[in-house]
Amino acid sequence: MTTTEHTSNEGTAAAGTADVVLEVRDLSVTFRSDDGPLPAVREVSYVLRRGEALGIVGESGSGKSVTSMAIMGLLPKGARVEGSAKVLGQEIIGLTDAQISKVRGDKIAMIFQDPLTSLNPVYTIGYQIAEAVLAHRKVGKKAAEARALELLELVGIPNPEQRLRQYPHELSGGMRQRVVIAIAMANEPDVIIADEPTTALDVTVQAQVLEALEAARRETGAALVLITHDLGVVAGHVDRIGVMYGGRLVETGPVEEVFYRPRMPYALGLLGSLPRLDEERHERLTPIVGTPPSLLSLPTGCTFAPRCPMARELCHQEEPRLLAADGSGERVPVAVEDTGAHAAACHFSDELEGARPTDLFRGTAVATEAAEDGAGEALAEVAEGAPGADPEGAADPGTGEVILTVRDLVKHFPIRSKGLLRRRIGEVQAVSGVSLELRERETLALVGESGCGKSTTARLMLQLIRQTSGEVSYRGQPLHTLSPRQMRPLRRDLQLVFQDPFASLDPRMTVSDIIAEPLRIHGQRNGTAKRRVRELLELVGLNPEHGSRYPHEFSGGQRQRIGIARALALNPKVLILDEPVSALDVSIQAGVINLLEDLQDELGLSYLFVSHDLSVVKHIADRVAVMYLGKIVETGTTDQLFGAPAHPYTQALISAIPLPDPVKERTRERIVVTGDVPNPANPPSGCRFRTRCPKFAGELSENERVKCVEEPPELLDRGTGHQDACHYSKAVELI
Repeated sequence: MTTTEHTSNEGTAAAGTADVVLEVRDLSVTFRSDDGPLPAVREVSYVLRRGEALGIVGESGSGKSVTSMAIMGLLPKGARVEGSAKVLGQEIIGLTDAQISKVRGDKIAMIFQDPLTSLNPVYTIGYQIAEAVLAHRKVGKKAAEARALELLELVGIPNPEQRLRQYPHELSGGMRQRVVIAIAMANEPDVIIADEPTTALDVTVQAQVLEALEAARRETGAALVLITHDLGVVAGHVDRIGVMYGGRLVETGPVEEVFYRPRMPYALGLLGSLPRLDEERHERLTPIVGTPPSLLSLPTGCTFAPRCPMARELCHQEEPRLLAADGSGERVPVAVEDTGAHAAACHFSDELEGARPTDLFRGTAVATEAAEDGAGEALAEVAEGAPGADPEGAADPGTGEVILTVRDLVKHFPIRSKGLLRRRIGEVQAVSGVSLELRERETLALVGESGCGKSTTARLMLQLIRQTSGEVSYRGQPLHTLSPRQMRPLRRDLQLVFQDPFASLDPRMTVSDIIAEPLRIHGQRNGTAKRRVRELLELVGLNPEHGSRYPHEFSGGQRQRIGIARALALNPKVLILDEPVSALDVSIQAGVINLLEDLQDELGLSYLFVSHDLSVVKHIADRVAVMYLGKIVETGTTDQLFGAPAHPYTQALISAIPLPDPVKERTRERIVVTGDVPNPANPPSGCRFRTRCPKFAGELSENERVKCVEEPPELLDRGTGHQDACHYSKAVELI
């Protein structure tokens, strides 16, 4: 650990209340760089009381995590930290490593975003939890090990005695995150900081982790700082919320006030960018146009002004203060200790009274799209050149011709022994008898937890990997019998957009070369390819003049648009989208979703949309297929599946999706799934979901359970109007 430079703020007032456990005042963090200073955090102030939960939200780069790392003393050498942060009245900014080590883990603890990198791979789980106890408590080794076992039980890890002797790589992502929570609560700290504790987790595992976090708070009585980009998680688990943008807090207040009556255009824009599970499908989302500002060149005045539809001359000249309305309607400075106040940093916040996101951002988004030079013409040209694209006379989704068919698809991966001979000792049943149909101009969503076989199915459909058995056909032509050479002409029509745009783009090639590569592979000349690249960049909303740049010079959302442009280069008819928006901020995600919908309308595309985010699926999909452990367990139209899911697994998935509405989120009933997905190398007999099924555990008779154990359920319509694979399914309205 390295120390940081520290400039104290003299005359800082004390909180003045006995129940304050964390007091942050005028905290600023500046990083050095070759191009100049980077002000990552600017004068952040808040107070946290005992037992209280504060949520901090904002886009990537807004300063959320840096603020907490500064409080924990975990910033790199050379970071300049100014201001004050006190834990139980003790100033911790500027402490030496030895001094702050006595505070960290004892009075204040942190749960990091990636549990695999925060756990030591060479030590057992039990050793690492016991180490946290021994570092701050004068107890023996046996007492520390007993405490470790107790903590694993508290956070809901099954078979805790066995897990104590295992290493981090032997645990699933959800269990690793619960181990990190156990370490954080080991010494009953007064404050727990959770930095994106549920990012990249499946919704069912996310629900388990959040329950473990609540158990940690009940056990220790700790106050919580929850850093996240998921507004649904915030709605259900915090008392107050702080919205960050450009390194500072731009809105704070009770969670209900901020969600129902936002007074900062940025907070309103975040809420409008969300696809919602509890609302009817809208034609378009309402994203915030543009990207967050560069820390090297923050705009004068309000940092949100370049993206704000309400911005006026004053906004570009003077940065607004964080003010709250008093009883007379006047806006006044708010004391840090006044945790019940609703304050916003906006010169014209009064004008947002009763405003909806569409009122503010819809016109700006439309105007911006229309202003992009040649974007409309590019869309028309590409649509005209796409084989078979006929937007005017196209059939409705779900009624068109079947163009991609999968029948009884099976894929088993061999498990081999160690050593020179490497004999086959088993197999992983990744996909087990999947059948699907994708129609023209339709979006079919494939959903399920990690490891269920979604991505493997997508790659089998493209013949990027070969099936163990089964059939794949495109417009009646079998693909599974073709050689790679015979498949090449058909790859014009079948393209893939990957989950991680940075990993899928060659960092040594310019964006123009990346997009032109498939054109050159298929024999198009340089002049034609260059013209086509310009059209495609305009089509996906990027400046063609930036084609000479490299992938690292673009934001995450822009890189995903580059990946989409590359996939569209050959005028395909089918796009396989493998988690295309899972790693994006909500406002950027909304822009990409709108782009995909526009492209489908204009080019007549068909999408296979692989995702674990059911909120996005409800917004974009026409039909949904739910996978569990290699099998389809329920399929139907989006309205059928979300209106009245029949399979217990689908019901649990939908129930686990957090709603960005504090009242609804805290009063809705939950269908809880416990445990982790079974090993696909040795799946359960009969119904594969029975080991985690709440119906099997608590509602069925002994004879009914025998049927679940012995007889695999078929995918049938059991009177609900759509198919499910459950012997005792029952349609239930959840939302």
